[in-house]
Amino acid sequence: MPDLPSADLGAPSRQDAEGVMMRWMQPLVIEGEVRTCPECDVYRDWIVFCLRDDSVWLRCPAGHQVQEPHLDAAWFNRNSGPVDHWHPTLEDGLRHLGH
Repeated sequence: MPDLPSADLGAPSRQDAEGVMMRWMQPLVIEGEVRTCPECDVYRDWIVFCLRDDSVWLRCPAGHQVQEPHLDAAWFNRNSGPVDHWHPTLEDGLRHLGH
């Protein structure tokens, strides 16, 4: 009997996913300015997405989405915790994060 589990039992990697997301409750300050939603002016409680192409997108509580060119995958990785859930759909992930 081998000491290590077989390769097919491994956890999914980031490369297997379309992207990762986290909730950002406090105001998001980018280059010294508080980021607001261009459609509704909300400035907190974002969902921050980091997609496979390393682009970062923001989603406000009202569901407006905008790409944030001043943030990248390195910023996301520095500010996010470990991945604790995998979701089959975007809607499941948003529900899990309270949106």
